[in-house]
Amino acid sequence: MSTPPRMVTSAERLRRLLALVPYVVSRKAVGLADAAATFGMTERELIDDLNLAWCVELMAPEPYCPIDLSYEGGEIVVSQAESIARPLRLAADEASALLVALRMLAEVPADGSAVARLIAKIEDAAGASAAASAQMNIQIDVPNERGMSAKITAALAAGKRLHLRHYVHSRDEVTERDVDPMRLLVVEGRSYLEGWCRRAEGVRLFRLDRVLDLTVLDEPAEVPESAEPVDIEQGLFRPSESDERVELELAPGARWVAEYYPCESVTELDEGRLSVVLRTPDTRLVRRLALRLGEDARVVSPAALAEEVRATAAAALALYD
Repeated sequence: MSTPPRMVTSAERLRRLLALVPYVVSRKAVGLADAAATFGMTERELIDDLNLAWCVELMAPEPYCPIDLSYEGGEIVVSQAESIARPLRLAADEASALLVALRMLAEVPADGSAVARLIAKIEDAAGASAAASAQMNIQIDVPNERGMSAKITAALAAGKRLHLRHYVHSRDEVTERDVDPMRLLVVEGRSYLEGWCRRAEGVRLFRLDRVLDLTVLDEPAEVPESAEPVDIEQGLFRPSESDERVELELAPGARWVAEYYPCESVTELDEGRLSVVLRTPDTRLVRRLALRLGEDARVVSPAALAEEVRATAAAALALYD
């Protein structure tokens, strides 16, 4: 089963088209595959957008002058589009969201000069659109996280090992381990320590808001040459074929699950319902999700998990009797 294409509104398509033309014009020529990957669409969708751009007529350089473009041989070339070749300005909400995220990134102890320069450039380019973000005071209430970041930065600079007390959310337990730090990361708005875990004998990521205590040890850090940094380009969670396959049936009120969690397949059902298949290394996570969704979700398979969810829900309801 394949994931159905997401419906795109005419307003979204117009914004995409107004960004696509300047993107191509500024580069003289762009490969179809590269452009599709940049804008997060298929080559078929990209060609449909290009065919739409062909229908656009501009008042300059002379009345009713159509945009000239071609994509033969897998390469896009656009000309006579000077009137819309200038990149779009950020809207107020777009500029604010981007600046808030950058200011959060600037809080990570490191060389923040590059981030500071980027913030200044965006504020200058966005003009009045950036004013709203300057009025926001963002504070993340995570006990001791900033102090931990400073300790990790010092350990990285000195090449020292760390001792952690870390809360493992999926198992609801606290573990202690020695870690040779590799780098500090901010992924999807959260701070992480990446390091070689002596207990697991592998590279691991530790969310700083789940580190209960951190001590810099006197022992030198010894990260094996074979240790590979985690690839975070596509996000942190990427299911494995060895993970448990779970099928859920979602009511309209729970359709957000298909967007929030990486799904192996998404199938439209009647009355706005969805059937989704996902993989997880720990079915307890799915059990908690199903119980939270209540009547908006039904576990179809595996049967053992479905029965476990029913039994847990029945036990919870019995407490009200």
